[in-house]
Amino acid sequence: MRQEVDETGEVSRLELWRRASQQGDQQAWAAFQQSLEETVLAWFHAHPSREAASRVQSESHIVARAFEQVWHLVVQGQVAGQALSEALVYLHASLCGAILEGLRVARRAGAASSLPDREEPSKSGVVWDTLQAALSNGRERRLAYLLYHCGLSPAEIVCCSPQEWSDVREVARLRRRILARLMQSPLVVSPGQQG
Repeated sequence: MRQEVDETGEVSRLELWRRASQQGDQQAWAAFQQSLEETVLAWFHAHPSREAASRVQSESHIVARAFEQVWHLVVQGQVAGQALSEALVYLHASLCGAILEGLRVARRAGAASSLPDREEPSKSGVVWDTLQAALSNGRERRLAYLLYHCGLSPAEIVCCSPQEWSDVREVARLRRRILARLMQSPLVVSPGQQG
């Protein structure tokens, strides 16, 4: 295999990516990771949830988690791309995922610590099933999940999934449609119907 070398004589990121993703070369992966750590850290600093995420976990942990998720995909054979741009897309998506997962864990821990001592049966499964039935398509259901289950803002959704959501206005428009459907749903009890 021909090695691609940059001007400084070092093996290029593309070559490192190919060795890591196609041959499972852990040394190439370590060098690839080291060459991109500053880039991923810059992405982290540009993320709208960076401050909240930094309160939960260190920047270095979140960046390491992003690389770990991509390596896991490589090991499973789900990623073996030829293009460096593919690797960067996976890496950016993994960074967003690591940030959001850390925030979710923190929310769950905070919610669990604020629960009353006695346990009450959860109706969330029934509520979610009814909510899903009220929404017309998978795209609306996915957005409802991101907005109401994950607690993401429209800007965070666009930032983390730009390939799925084109802009904040689109997300806001769909959110209004979802709310309108929910207001017509049997889940919502009007003030005059409360018992």
